[in-house]
Amino acid sequence: MIGTSGAASSFDLLFQGIEITTGGQRLHRREDLEAALRSRSIDPSNFESHLAMFDLGMPPHGGFAIGLERLTCQVLNLPNVRQAVLYPRDRYKLAP
Repeated sequence: MIGTSGAASSFDLLFQGIEITTGGQRLHRREDLEAALRSRSIDPSNFESHLAMFDLGMPPHGGFAIGLERLTCQVLNLPNVRQAVLYPRDRYKLAP
């Protein structure tokens, strides 16, 4: 989300040069979310069941996610994050 200062309300946490956590404030006004969908050429009517929740009022909120495999890779000083993943995938391996 872009705040009134023009800065994004988000953050990244780096550990030894690798992003391990990212988070930010989510859109909490229906009209802002609909505008974001339209800016990506997505029809908001396809998301009506989700957007209906915003008609009841949605408080400002946010969230974050931790990249557990990235954190494990850094803590154990592994050369590649795939060594910290139970079932690593890449463009050649899509199934365990």
